[in-house]
Amino acid sequence: MTAPAAQASPQRYLSVNNIEVIYDHVILVLKGVSLEVPEGSVVALLGANGAGKSTTLKAISNLLRAERGEVTKGTIEFKGRRVDQLTVNELVRMGVCQVMEGRHCFQHLTVEENLLTGAFTRKASRGEIGAALERVYHYFPRLKERRSSLSGYTSGGEQQMTAVGRALMAQPTMILLDEPSMGLAPQIVEEIFEIVRDLNSKERVSFLLAEQNTMVALRYANYGCILESGRVVMDGDAKGLASNEDVKEFYLGISAAGRRSFRDVKHYRRRKRWLA
Repeated sequence: MTAPAAQASPQRYLSVNNIEVIYDHVILVLKGVSLEVPEGSVVALLGANGAGKSTTLKAISNLLRAERGEVTKGTIEFKGRRVDQLTVNELVRMGVCQVMEGRHCFQHLTVEENLLTGAFTRKASRGEIGAALERVYHYFPRLKERRSSLSGYTSGGEQQMTAVGRALMAQPTMILLDEPSMGLAPQIVEEIFEIVRDLNSKERVSFLLAEQNTMVALRYANYGCILESGRVVMDGDAKGLASNEDVKEFYLGISAAGRRSFRDVKHYRRRKRWLA
């Protein structure tokens, strides 16, 4: 009897394979980082400030060279193609865009002018760009109200929306989102993450988001990876990580006995079992 044919395994979407990143030919920042983002998913990259989250995103988007950094080991693949040697423009045309930490907008341009710069790499007609603009306004109606305002005079939340909207103008299938909650009020953070969820579920845009707000990130993500000192020390299903006692105790200061003091959390940092 003939054995049934093996089922074809799904193609990996974004795959980071054992990469090492060095700045200025001396400073080792990432050490053997590996992670995957399946198509149509939201993956949260978690960790404290300085853990290597932003460096990981910049390694993927090829923005390290502007900061005297380079990937010295490992590979990065997107849709089965190695991309760590491509230019930023080539990667954007493939469908990968990064939204930088700090809500970088052109302060002297209006909100709409900022959005239009996101379509720079596309060879699109005026009608196609107009349709893309209306798509952004559909997800960010507040930006439509402020379309003629100078970006420098808009709120932090509106600037973050502008930065994400500008990335959407390039028609990406993968967005690298760096610290979207930084400096924003909790209500605005929830609004931003709800839009991320909508873009993921309705437009099938995949997200790799670097975030310090562990509780919020794991609530909206499908999967999570925790970085410590440039290494992935824990990963797993978002719900499993959110209920993990180590994660809750270290990142949220909550243990089985209830909330802990800052001094206790500092002591816990020194004895983390995943670094033992």
